[in-house]
Amino acid sequence: MSMLHGKRILITGVVNTGSIAWVVAERAQQLGGEVLLTAFERDRERTLEARDELPEPVDVLELDVTEPEHFERLTEELRERWGRLDAALHAVAFAPRAALAGDFLAADLDSVQRAFATSTFSYASLARVLASLAPESGGSLVGLDFDAAGAWPIYNWMGVCKAALEAASRYVARDLGPRGIRSNLVAAGPLATRAAGGIPEFERLIEAWEEMAPIPWDPEDAGPVADAVCFLLSDFARSVTGEILHVDGGFHAVSARLRRAE
Repeated sequence: MSMLHGKRILITGVVNTGSIAWVVAERAQQLGGEVLLTAFERDRERTLEARDELPEPVDVLELDVTEPEHFERLTEELRERWGRLDAALHAVAFAPRAALAGDFLAADLDSVQRAFATSTFSYASLARVLASLAPESGGSLVGLDFDAAGAWPIYNWMGVCKAALEAASRYVARDLGPRGIRSNLVAAGPLATRAAGGIPEFERLIEAWEEMAPIPWDPEDAGPVADAVCFLLSDFARSVTGEILHVDGGFHAVSARLRRAE
């Protein structure tokens, strides 16, 4: 029996076939899972094109993670379609350039609030959806992370949002654990996704991984990350919660510094 056989899984964040979430959706289907995708209205056409490249047909539901009523509607749509939800992937993050680039202390409040609402608070909102629909046997929520243990020379307020995401995942684990619902994150190394294209000087991260990661890191291959996500979505990880699983070639385990650009 495949690892995700019979699991009904909601996957956010698919924009194109280069999205980590798309690779997770593909792998989840290969492992026996039944998948639904969500899309932000502005990206819907691209999501539909990516959806058509998956091994099996998939429906796409609208979701703007900054709109609370969208989560309410999503809950009802899932209830009508499936009656339950076994697992979900949170793969949504966004920050205006003012929150990513330049002087950290110069970022305006509106930009930071938009980054937090999209990248962090939405995790708790998705947890509420799962909590409303999970079966008595429990469920699994997994989020995509970028190691927030230290301050990167780039990334700025998105790094703060990721640190908050890590804290939020632990609190979700605390509150939903008694119901058998798990909350975990996968801290991936840098991957060449559309989202990465919006990070100033992203290539400096790639160079650092090439130099320091004990296991060679391929920024074009999201497969190892997708496999880790699927493990956490599955019952093989039934006693794992509040965890951050690093899939980064071991970069987090070694001491490394990125030089600030002159």
